[in-house]
Amino acid sequence: MTPRTIRGVTAVLCATAIAVLPAGPAQADRIRDDQWHLRYLKVTEAHKLSQGAGVTVAVIDTGVDPHADLRNNLLPGTETFPGGTGDGRVDIDSHGTGMAGLIAAHGQSATNGALGIAPKAKILPIRYVRKPGEPDSDNVAKGIEWAIAQKTQVISVSIGGGTSPREARAVRAALAANIVIIAAAGNAPQDYGIGFPASYEGVVAVGASDRTGNRADVSVMGDKMGILAPGVDIYSTSMDNKYRKGTGTSDSTAIVAGAAALIRSRYPDLSAEEVVHRLTATAVDKGAPGHDEEYGDGVLDLMAALTADVPPLAASATPSATASASPSPTASADDALPGDAPEGMSTNTLLVTFAVFLLLAVVIALLVVRSHRRAAGRGGAPPIDPA
Repeated sequence: MTPRTIRGVTAVLCATAIAVLPAGPAQADRIRDDQWHLRYLKVTEAHKLSQGAGVTVAVIDTGVDPHADLRNNLLPGTETFPGGTGDGRVDIDSHGTGMAGLIAAHGQSATNGALGIAPKAKILPIRYVRKPGEPDSDNVAKGIEWAIAQKTQVISVSIGGGTSPREARAVRAALAANIVIIAAAGNAPQDYGIGFPASYEGVVAVGASDRTGNRADVSVMGDKMGILAPGVDIYSTSMDNKYRKGTGTSDSTAIVAGAAALIRSRYPDLSAEEVVHRLTATAVDKGAPGHDEEYGDGVLDLMAALTADVPPLAASATPSATASASPSPTASADDALPGDAPEGMSTNTLLVTFAVFLLLAVVIALLVVRSHRRAAGRGGAPPIDPA
């Protein structure tokens, strides 16, 4: 299969085992207890500090059904596949609805229904695929571009596989627009390594951990691994007010996207790069000391990510929140406007350079005048009579 075909089937495979549970009050009553990852991550304590208010998370997936546990947080979105004209609030697979629920489900009461990591964040659904297994061409790239235009703060991509030039440009543009991108690393045995966009520098590649906090067998490995989060027997929302249980790096990705939303809400002045740094710097180190192919920087520690005293990066390369959100590639030197300083040259440097050139011009002019006078004194052409 070509890389694009691989991408086409990977969207569903990012959750290797999915069980859709029946709808009804009894299921809604017990779903919160089944969400073991909430207790593992100490979400109740985290919600005293942040619930994701003011943050919008774009979910590029199979669409998001307006589940009762989620509908208050669900914005109108879009469809990026050819012929798609909907607002993204339709799901024919349950995968996208499950990811949105893990990020921002608000439940039906304090103890009833599914709860997301960031229940006050908004979900922007971007339906990129018409049906499971259908190749997406550049539909994911279009989704990323649209999310940039909507000025989202976090993009959650629980898919992986091959790439295209347009998709690579879209990812670069999103990072330049100060957006945190969280992407699924991939699932074994279907995936042999970390796919795109998770493998792209600056994107957080997410693997899956089990109930004990160790790497789940389903989670692929690779040097681009960023962080692990719960990804085994994860309960969330599904279509038609039902619930689902899934296992895979898709679920882990949505959980980390929710964590990024909490951080962006609590620390609104942090750049996207600093948000990622806070996630990875506070992760629980496992496996080989330091960064490794199995755990990346470690397993998500939500409370530490929200409370730890994390020194800023020495030299952040990410633009501030006021950076342009244009999906266009970064301008080259040939694209610079008249009067723009060349890259890396400050205004003071330009002034000093101008002064030096001006001084040299004056010196050269004086030398020319002096030389002319000397030539005239040695028998040069006589002065012209003004009459």
